[in-house]
Amino acid sequence: MNAIRCKDLHKSYGKTVALDYLNLSVERGEVYGFIGPNGAGKSTTIRILLGLLHKESGEVELLGGDPWRDASTLHKRLAYVPGDVSLWGNLTGGEVIDMLGNMRGGFEVKRKNELLARFELDPRKKCNTYSKGNRQKVALVAAFVSDVDLYILDEPTSGLDPLMELVFQDCVTEMKKQGKTVFLSSHILAEVEALCDKVGIIRKGKLIETGTLDELRHLTRTTVIVETIKPVTDLGEFIFDKSTEGGKLRFSVDTSNWDEVLKRLTCFGVKSLVCKPPTLEELFMRHYGETIT
Repeated sequence: MNAIRCKDLHKSYGKTVALDYLNLSVERGEVYGFIGPNGAGKSTTIRILLGLLHKESGEVELLGGDPWRDASTLHKRLAYVPGDVSLWGNLTGGEVIDMLGNMRGGFEVKRKNELLARFELDPRKKCNTYSKGNRQKVALVAAFVSDVDLYILDEPTSGLDPLMELVFQDCVTEMKKQGKTVFLSSHILAEVEALCDKVGIIRKGKLIETGTLDELRHLTRTTVIVETIKPVTDLGEFIFDKSTEGGKLRFSVDTSNWDEVLKRLTCFGVKSLVCKPPTLEELFMRHYGETIT
């Protein structure tokens, strides 16, 4: 059974179509990366999954239930972290963590203290004194302290420094080992590449590509840096963006033509060869012709 399933999900705001019959499925125990530019439909999808927004048509299922009808029951089984956390200013961070954790069925104090130490968060301060990064930490500790089935994380590391981002990644890896499902919307490409089993690319309300990163790398080209004994004179129409750096030839090649290019390179006596698979950003740029924002 899938943790998340959307079939022909449609939602519009007046004449603006936010979700154009979206089809999406996330398996239980999977870390799923959900990416796309601003206005692609990510936030609308997440709000419908959380039962905060009603769909116009289609089907949506979350942990076997209906997010709109079964919201109160389902929210005990999931933890949500938005990209801009708002807290109760008159409460301390620790009080917020306790309250949210208890709403989800309770937690282990030892686990809470461990997370507070890892995220370097002082729980005694009032929430109205916290920086944006510390507000994110409160929400993350409250999420990871809870023993839930599903984590919905929408730009969860916004405002965190690189060290805390690594702590976050460690926590997600731990959740995966425990069989939990993580639905991660992020613009931090290294984060998605490091954590996600599968990636879905949404554009204009439609999921246009989905698969593992290896499966999606066909959308762009591999960068090659090669040093040869003899000057390379002919690689034909198979290479792109050719240049020379410090006596080494640099070019890019489509995955489908890599075998033919390798055969031709051997004719010139290869001394060193470095291949760089495309990053998620390159993949996205090739497909959209625009950056992730």
